[in-house]
Amino acid sequence: MIESIGREVVDSVVKVHKALGPGLLESAYQGCLAHELENRGHSVALEVQLPVRYEDIEIEAGYRLDMLIDNQIIIENKAVTELLPIHKAQLLTYLKLADIKLGFLINWNVPVARNGIKRMVNNL
Repeated sequence: MIESIGREVVDSVVKVHKALGPGLLESAYQGCLAHELENRGHSVALEVQLPVRYEDIEIEAGYRLDMLIDNQIIIENKAVTELLPIHKAQLLTYLKLADIKLGFLINWNVPVARNGIKRMVNNL
């Protein structure tokens, strides 16, 4: 199931990127991607608060997931010249904190959408 959702995410990213191209703000792509995924029947939550759990407490540290798809996949949207190791570390940390297995780091600022998609897994 999660793999089919992942394929829909990638297909949706490609469709949105073909329509809009590079150069916009992350928020524009995020809104359009959310719309596309919802039209395909997926649950999409935006800017989801992510607390840090330490021992027996939860700390609201201001972390937010850009997108949570069907409560199973995290998407982090970027519009940068290039993805850096810190961007990958951010998504991996979010996957661990949320106990989610699959995530996508999307850089919308690329000529070809597929070159801006980084799939990451947690404990698979």
